[in-house]
Amino acid sequence: MPNRGGGYILTALAFGLVIVGMAYSIGNISGCHINPAVSLGVLLRGGMSVADFIGYVIAQCIGALVGAFLLAAIFGLGEVMDKTGAFGSNGLSGVNGSIPAGLLVEIVLTFIFVMTILGVTSKKAGHGSFGGLVIGLTLTLVHILGIGLTGTSVNPARSIGPAIVSAINGNSEPLGSLWIFIVGPLVGAALAAVVYGILERE
Repeated sequence: MPNRGGGYILTALAFGLVIVGMAYSIGNISGCHINPAVSLGVLLRGGMSVADFIGYVIAQCIGALVGAFLLAAIFGLGEVMDKTGAFGSNGLSGVNGSIPAGLLVEIVLTFIFVMTILGVTSKKAGHGSFGGLVIGLTLTLVHILGIGLTGTSVNPARSIGPAIVSAINGNSEPLGSLWIFIVGPLVGAALAAVVYGILERE
């Protein structure tokens, strides 16, 4: 259990620190969404057009596929054992296969994540250059909370890439629950956009 806990923390930090790095490198170019759920939240808040949203989602999914293929190549070339059995695909084993529990986890965690992003990137709030750090730390938090339950998606693209590459490599099990990790984050993001809009008007 301690080893697993340590592994969870390291994985959570890896996700969070990557976002910090990306936010400060490409945030000023594209907004550094790299996540369809985040893009949906921004779209619903009027921060981007439908055409841009579609373009972003396509790019995000392509990026996730490339990343998953690179991971598969590294494992194959380095003869590294994939201990997850599916290149880190999301699943429901941590909630005993419960679809409602998995959906709820993803909705709540994505809600927290997107609410944070909408808050720290709001021009009215004026958080300035600290936004990327706050977003990265929040992603670390939601991963700490969710890795043991669903593997933490909060990002449909992040789930799509590994599930497809896993299926290509002979394990199609992640595809069976993939819809949960698409619907859950999108619902959570939509709720965050609505709630943030209400709070911002008050």
